[in-house]
Amino acid sequence: MISPIKSYSNTFIILILVLVFIFFINLSLGSVYIPLKQLFFTLINGEVDKESWRSIILSYRLPKAITAIIVGSGLSISGLLMQTLFRNPLAGPFVLGISSGASLGVAVLILGASFLGANITSYAFNNFGLAIAASLGAFLVLSAVMLAALKVRNTMSILIIGLMFGSLTAAVISILAYFSSASQLQQYMFWSFGSLGNLSWKEIIALLIVFLIGISFVIFIIKPLNSLLLGENYAKSMGVNVKRTRNFVLIATSLLTGVITAFSGPIAFIGLAVPHLTKLLFNTSNHRILLPAVAVCGAIIMLICDSIAQLPTSEYTLPINAITSLFGAPIIIWLLVRKRKIYY
Repeated sequence: MISPIKSYSNTFIILILVLVFIFFINLSLGSVYIPLKQLFFTLINGEVDKESWRSIILSYRLPKAITAIIVGSGLSISGLLMQTLFRNPLAGPFVLGISSGASLGVAVLILGASFLGANITSYAFNNFGLAIAASLGAFLVLSAVMLAALKVRNTMSILIIGLMFGSLTAAVISILAYFSSASQLQQYMFWSFGSLGNLSWKEIIALLIVFLIGISFVIFIIKPLNSLLLGENYAKSMGVNVKRTRNFVLIATSLLTGVITAFSGPIAFIGLAVPHLTKLLFNTSNHRILLPAVAVCGAIIMLICDSIAQLPTSEYTLPINAITSLFGAPIIIWLLVRKRKIYY
């Protein structure tokens, strides 16, 4: 009997080749065009025509491309997990309010600067300070959602609770914004645009470690996820521990979404759109296939969006959140119009 993964091996090979191709294209494009030949020489530590090209690639473009791969994969996997858990095609990685919690942490640090004092607000002007504030905010909301999950048996109730937490945090942010200065609002606005290019190698390593921890939770629940597609009652009849699986999904999604939002800001639509595109491409609901597939597809699409955002040969860079929304919104509209294509 042919394993499900082997039956899609050719598609996976093509996707990986596309990922590698887009990765190198992403490295070569930007305000300064770098030929692919010089790019390869830089990566193998060979001689290049201009030393400035080596610095541009190793110090800026390579970290940004790796960040794009992690962000795209993490958000896509989170979106797939949420859509499976809630059996809702419009569920995404941010429905639990984790991203809103991270935004609240950053808003308190930036917009609440006048109340926190100079020593604390000095952290608002470095990436690690923003990441720590976002992580604390995300952890706060995660703790509240997990406590609710212990009390609530209905999975849809958890979805509503997560949305309510998102509304609460948005209200607090609005109040903080009302009393903030123009410069504080501008800084928070720039963070909310999302960014892939401001991380150092240490920050990328921290992002990667949490990403791998989140993925490790997912590996243990691949089989139960397939059972959940037919409903919780069916999963229970198959011997699945629904409560344990649900908690693993919540923890994995929270880790992936929380750390990505902390380091890169809130990036929309990738987690919502990519799982649907992957299902259309592979025509399966088997998570043994879908999980690695959405990870690769998410990385490809994130790299493409980043390549567009940096406006090749131009010194301007568009907000990555704007590009992902321009990409994702038409897809969601198209999926709604062709609703018969969405199966759960």
